[in-house]
Amino acid sequence: MTCDLPASSPLAKLLRRNRTWQGPDAKARLRILRNAKSVAIVGASPNPARSSYFVSTYLLSSSPYRVYFVNPRATEILGHPVYPDLASLPEVPDVVDVFRRGSDVPEVMDDALAVGAKTVWVQLGIWNEEAAYYGESKGLTVVMDRCIKIEHARFHGGLHLLGFDTGQITSRRTLR
Repeated sequence: MTCDLPASSPLAKLLRRNRTWQGPDAKARLRILRNAKSVAIVGASPNPARSSYFVSTYLLSSSPYRVYFVNPRATEILGHPVYPDLASLPEVPDVVDVFRRGSDVPEVMDDALAVGAKTVWVQLGIWNEEAAYYGESKGLTVVMDRCIKIEHARFHGGLHLLGFDTGQITSRRTLR
């Protein structure tokens, strides 16, 4: 699906049911997150209201990753420099986290391949099945329609119902 539809629309729900591409299972996603040392956020925004900003804040404060921001229109996000493209990064990122429209994903995959990245992680709500098949055919590991922040928190015991880090490892409530 390359058009932008509200996720709650009936057409979007129907199209989700007709998906044929399957990404990595939970164990494979955990392996990706455990093995990664660096994450490049393509489409990072300096706007605190954007989901890329929220995810960036989480990754910087709650993960061991070296986080790089990629956006040709910004110069600084959260006190870190912003790079115009993946080729400008000081290292090849282990994971390229994509916050762009579904129609832009093939171009990001080409850029990731050009710099030698191995994993492209396309954020929650973004879907381009043709791009997923294309990326895999070129040797990329592709994760799509999943939030790297939610997955990291889920695997590391910090996921609250609302997506916030509670700092609590157990699901059992403490008595007061």
